Amino acid sequence: MTGNKLGLETILIVEDNIDDYEATLRSFKKSRLLNPVRWCKNGEDALNYLYRTGPYENDDTALTPCLVLLDLNMPGLDGRNVLERMKSGPTPINIPVIVLTTSSDEIDINKCYELGASTYIQKPVGFEGLLRAAEQIKNYWFDLALLPNRS
Repeated sequence: MTGNKLGLETILIVEDNIDDYEATLRSFKKSRLLNPVRWCKNGEDALNYLYRTGPYENDDTALTPCLVLLDLNMPGLDGRNVLERMKSGPTPINIPVIVLTTSSDEIDINKCYELGASTYIQKPVGFEGLLRAAEQIKNYWFDLALLPNRS
């Protein structure tokens, strides 16, 4: 199962900062991106969610996301490790990953694309910038791009 009662698929946000998570949610709502959102606060939780292990093993509400928004700089298992395990692990996950991070370091950008990121976006400063980014994510990923079938 991948969607909710409206037929909209889940977006997974992997973000350790609650303020950034809540600002992203507000920008999604304001841009009318109505997809349900799940939040994983760290890399280990995200991998458990994606692979249905640990606390998500028998969780029927843990729906396969259609898109992952991934922060890079998290304590513990960081976004780079999550991306590498998702795309190159023993069971690769065929879900587009948008890296949404404060880093504009060329090494980070290149590494993320090498690891299989679909898009790399530097987190905009301020809510208006985040709102524009959310609208562009909505327009591209949900109105233009064809997403992989996970059924």
